[in-house]
Amino acid sequence: MLLLSFSFLLVALQGAQATPRSDRRQVVRSFNPHRNASSQTTPLQVGNGNFAFGVDVTGLQTFSPFATMSTWGWHNFSLPTTVGQTSVNDFTGLDWWTHGRLVNYDQPNPAENDISNWLIQNPQRVNLGTIGIWFNGDDVTEEALENKSQTLDLWTGKISSSFTYKETPVKVETWVDSSSDTVGIAIESELFSGGSLGVFFDFPLPTVNKFEAPFVGVFNATDKHNTTLQKRGNRADIRHDMDATSYYTSVVWGSSADISGPLNGTHRYILQPSRGSKKIELSVAFSPASSTHIKSFSDITFSSKTWWESFWGSGAFVDLSGVKSPDATELQRRTILSQYLTAVNSASSYSPQESGLVNNGWYGKFHLEMVLWHLLHFARWNHFPLLQRSLPNMYNQYLDSSIDRAKLQGYGGARWGKMTDPTGRSAPGEINSLLIWQQPHPMYFAELEYRSMHNDDTLKSWDNVLTSTADFMASYAFFNESTKHYDLGPPMYPVSENTNPNATVNPAFELAYWRFGLEIAIKWKQRQNLTAPEMWVEVRDNLAPLPTADGAFAVYEGIPNMWENMTVQDHPAMSAIFGLLPPPSSGSPINMTVVRNTANKIRDLWDFEDCWGWDFPMLAMNSLRLGDVDQAVAYLLHPLFEFDDAGYPVGGSQVPTPYMPGSSAFLLAMAMMAGGWDGEPGTHFPEGWNVRVEGFVPGL
Repeated sequence: MLLLSFSFLLVALQGAQATPRSDRRQVVRSFNPHRNASSQTTPLQVGNGNFAFGVDVTGLQTFSPFATMSTWGWHNFSLPTTVGQTSVNDFTGLDWWTHGRLVNYDQPNPAENDISNWLIQNPQRVNLGTIGIWFNGDDVTEEALENKSQTLDLWTGKISSSFTYKETPVKVETWVDSSSDTVGIAIESELFSGGSLGVFFDFPLPTVNKFEAPFVGVFNATDKHNTTLQKRGNRADIRHDMDATSYYTSVVWGSSADISGPLNGTHRYILQPSRGSKKIELSVAFSPASSTHIKSFSDITFSSKTWWESFWGSGAFVDLSGVKSPDATELQRRTILSQYLTAVNSASSYSPQESGLVNNGWYGKFHLEMVLWHLLHFARWNHFPLLQRSLPNMYNQYLDSSIDRAKLQGYGGARWGKMTDPTGRSAPGEINSLLIWQQPHPMYFAELEYRSMHNDDTLKSWDNVLTSTADFMASYAFFNESTKHYDLGPPMYPVSENTNPNATVNPAFELAYWRFGLEIAIKWKQRQNLTAPEMWVEVRDNLAPLPTADGAFAVYEGIPNMWENMTVQDHPAMSAIFGLLPPPSSGSPINMTVVRNTANKIRDLWDFEDCWGWDFPMLAMNSLRLGDVDQAVAYLLHPLFEFDDAGYPVGGSQVPTPYMPGSSAFLLAMAMMAGGWDGEPGTHFPEGWNVRVEGFVPGL
């Protein structure tokens, strides 16, 4: 039996006595997205965390080829044929002077340009295929359809779409199975009876574009890949071959129909019900190998309803319906839609890519420094089963390669990479190889899990990862004989990724996070009645002091003109020192005057046009700890922190839409507002707001 912390029990009991349970279904459904036309940038989606299907206003991908994406769907283009660059083992990276010695980093080598670029661009995530309405070969546009209407039912995971074509109604239901990569589709129309309607399946070729939005893949390079069709009864299997990558699309239908194709010069196949039909139900399963059993449409709908009702009925919840304020309504809308979208796009076997399963960013790869912003909210909202799909398993899977990386560079422990994929290989790049703030992330995840699951199993499941992580952190810190402190860097990049790596030393946030991580690692050993390595304690207690400039935290030690000319922009990570992170539990206390000065200078001087994604929730958490709830709400509703009609966080000028860490970080800040933190448990909403909260454990 799981033992919950006393603070959680106290808060839960107090909440139960104070207010009745919210009508979650009513609150959730009040924010069901509705559209009358296709979005130009974002689809409505159905999915399960490892698989997602994005649709236009027809409920399929008829006019807008939004993506069908999975956790397993990756592709490699052929390796270079350049002499000496025909294998990943031919990549050697670059050596940098690091504290008096040469250290090898995974960075593009000008002498190995072809293999360097191949490693950056491969593998890339695949759009598995598109499914749409076929109008019997007529060239039909979305504008030709009338009475278009579409609603996503968040409570059951169903998209209902309807429109009129040739004065005849068409109704479409779209679902995704909760435990497989299978779409359930039901289409009803009199147009089937005359042969005027069908369903098409089309397959694109992957590309090597760094960003690919709103659509993924190209459909006009048909000679560079192959598809083949095998029919058997009411089932068809389409095999898609691209270089050395193959996968299957299996279609099963419940009424009389026939499939044919590909159409001349394409990879498009047509499924057409027999004349006289008025409705067709089909299941479409995508898999890396041919599947023997495909779930029926009815099984998919039951699975989706059951899973989503369980999701909404479990975990923590915030009910702002009793607050008569436009700000509260918008916070509620973003909260509900962000929960749905992160369950669809981020509850994966791996860390999600920054655009989720909507489109491709950074070739579809994911970033290990973003794991925290993507996934930490699942712990704070008490959805541990979703978090545990990937953690700590992903860290354990990448442990050996991370140990090898550290060893090659002359360090102990495990050095986690940055831009990666299921192989665990870190894509070459100067920033990729010199960024360090991803290192303490496992400590934060482990500590939140232990807070809610206070048992030996939790301690054991994270111990190897935390030990190897802390070993590297202690080994990486460089003892400065002049100051008698341990320094971080150079060379390195801080969170903002825009400083001179050879001049960047002792960045404020990274120092605070290093201390936090080592503190958790030491506690982890003590909880197991083990002695923490002396070096962990030595480094924790003697890290360089957090650098300041003009009475506020500086990005790094010695940065020129920090606040005078605002020479450094982008992510204001100094706000996370007392926002994302709790105050230190050992050593010198944090200087609250400096903390407040930093918050004020960021508020008054920072160029928010250069902020994006998780910056505003990070600033909101800092404001909450400082007791300024109204400023926290202002950050969460900042005009530059946009969410569209379906709840997707807008990418802005830096990255395409959506930028999913915006959703996850928003939920993290809302959890802090709803559940509080150590020393300040309970709600932290604006005065006079009548808010119901359920199921939150106070944060760190």
